[in-house]
Amino acid sequence: MSQQEGYLFVHFTGENTPLGEQIYFAISEDGLHWTDCTEGEQPVLRTELGEKGARDPFIIRDVHGKGYYLIATDARIATGKGWADAVTNGSHSIHIWESADLIHWSNPRLAEIGIPEAGCVWAPEAIYDRKREDYFIFFASNVKEADDKEAKQRIYFTRTRDFVHFSKAKKYIERENDVIDTTIVEYGDLYYRFSKNETTKHIDIDVADDLEAEEFRPIESETLAQLYGVEGPEIYPLPEEGKWCLIVDRFMEGKGYLPLVTDHLEKGDFRVLSEDEFDMGSNRKRHGGVMKLTAEEYQRLKDYYGK
Repeated sequence: MSQQEGYLFVHFTGENTPLGEQIYFAISEDGLHWTDCTEGEQPVLRTELGEKGARDPFIIRDVHGKGYYLIATDARIATGKGWADAVTNGSHSIHIWESADLIHWSNPRLAEIGIPEAGCVWAPEAIYDRKREDYFIFFASNVKEADDKEAKQRIYFTRTRDFVHFSKAKKYIERENDVIDTTIVEYGDLYYRFSKNETTKHIDIDVADDLEAEEFRPIESETLAQLYGVEGPEIYPLPEEGKWCLIVDRFMEGKGYLPLVTDHLEKGDFRVLSEDEFDMGSNRKRHGGVMKLTAEEYQRLKDYYGK
C-alpha cells in the first residue's frame, strides 16, 4: 500500500452532546489508526430536517464515477423523546447527502423508504448489486406482523439506481430473534452479512452467492460468540492482501469501536486487537461506515482538513 492510500470513516459521536448526532469524518492510512478531520464537537455535515439528527451514517462511491452518497438514520435521541419512541414512532425516512469530491457536499434531503407499518428505519447501508446493476439499500425496522405477539426488529431492503427513486421496501432478514445493524461485503463472488442479534447482543455472520439468495449459510465464529454487548459492525479490507478488519461498537461498555482482524473471512476466525494495536482518534466513534480511499482521495482529505 502506498503511503497516500487510506480510509474514510463517517460516524456520529453519541446522544449525550448537542451535536453528537450529526456526521463526523476521520481518516486513516492503515485502517487501524484514525485521525479526526475536525476537532471537538465540530461535525462535517449537519441536518435540520426530519428529526434534526443523523445517526449511523454510511458512505458509498457511485459505481459510475460520479461521486459519493452518504446516507444516515433520521433520528435524534437528544431531543428527550427517548428510545421507546424512537423504536415505535420513529421516522420512515433516511438522510441523503451527495458529493463529487468528498469535500463539498449537497444539502441533505430526506427519502421515505420504510414500510407504512414500520416503527423506525435504522442504520441504512448500501451495496452495489453487479448482477442487477443497482444499489441494494438495507435497514432495520421494528414491525408487528399479523402473527406477532409483539413488534420485532427485522431487516428490510429497497433498490435504487440514483438515490432519488426507490423500489417498495421488502422484508430481507427474518429470524427468531430481533436483528438490527446489518452490514454486507462482497468478496470472492460471495456476500458476507454481519448483523447484530438484538436479543443476545452478539454479531452473527452468514454468507451466500446472491444478495437475495433464499438461504444464507451461517458462519460460526467463536470469537464473536464470546464478544457481548456490541453493535454497529463494519467490515473492510486492510492493506495486506487477504486481511480484513471488523470493527464493532462496544455500546454496553461505552468504549466505542473495537477492531478485530482475520486472514480468512470465510472461516469467521477473528483476533481481537489489543489497545496498543489501534487508535480510534480523539472523538468517540459511534455506529458509522468505512470506505477505502484511493491515493488521490486520501491526500485530498488530508490536505483539506490540514492533517
